[in-house]
Amino acid sequence: MPCSRRSVPFLLAGLLLGAVTAEAADGFPTPGKPIRIIVPFTAGGQAETMARIVGTRLADVLGVPVIVETKPGASTALGASEVQRAAPDGHTLLFTNGLTHAQNPHLRAKLAYDPRKFTPIFQLVESGNVLIANHSLPVGNVRELVAFAKANPGKISYASIGAGSGAHLLAELFMQKTGTALTHIPYKGSADANRDLWGGQVDVMFDGFGTAIQGLNAKRVKALGIATKTRNPALPDVPTLAEQGVDGVDLQGYIGFFGPADMPPAVVTRLNAEMQKILDTPAVTEQILQGGNTPAGGSAAKFAKVVAEQYDTWGGVIQKIGLKLE
Repeated sequence: MPCSRRSVPFLLAGLLLGAVTAEAADGFPTPGKPIRIIVPFTAGGQAETMARIVGTRLADVLGVPVIVETKPGASTALGASEVQRAAPDGHTLLFTNGLTHAQNPHLRAKLAYDPRKFTPIFQLVESGNVLIANHSLPVGNVRELVAFAKANPGKISYASIGAGSGAHLLAELFMQKTGTALTHIPYKGSADANRDLWGGQVDVMFDGFGTAIQGLNAKRVKALGIATKTRNPALPDVPTLAEQGVDGVDLQGYIGFFGPADMPPAVVTRLNAEMQKILDTPAVTEQILQGGNTPAGGSAAKFAKVVAEQYDTWGGVIQKIGLKLE
């Protein structure tokens, strides 16, 4: 059953308790045993790209192979379920965004995984979205989009990386704030959605900076507005939605690493420390900034707090929108 907003302290207490009470791990990583990073989205998206950036360097410092596997499906449930079933030895990790732990529990009455049974390890980035459009759509900014949408109700389509995803929820919130009606076209991932956006099969999309910037640099799409509180340094000339008269569609997100419940604290500490060193590498920091995301970092406990806050924030948004999914 869905988690109530009041259950968050218990939820995170469970997450942290497993990390605190498990006995210290000896011999991590197991020599010769690969570490698998499960990305519950389609290949080619920003999550896979960032997972590979970290995974390559993690293999070097830990001395074992690190394999990044994309396992999309069921609104991240396929990948999340596989990690939840894995041994809590640090050799199977989940790299995901808020859809898994902050949004799905509010949206779906039944989940194939228990969002309480994971260990937060490391927040790699603070993420945001940009509203992009196909060049054929005759609008150049958010105000023009709103005017065009009101003059053509239901005729503008928007892509998302799946029902209930941040892109979907932001679009629903945008429609509520602007009094517009857009048609939702869900995809299985960012790469698929962008391919059709570039090809003109859909008109607009709230996309993560990492993949949106690729399309913008290639001049395949145009940016209408930034869905964060401030402008993004990677797109300094693109105004925020609030600057263009649309307030309240400026939610930040996270992308980070989780493990199964009850991971030994020594393993969590080791992984967190090595990931922090990787994030602090100038080349990695620069890659993240160029992709429009903000390096995060910090302790596992700090990440757990972020997850709790995002759970509450998205719960409020979902309640306001009135969206429920099967």
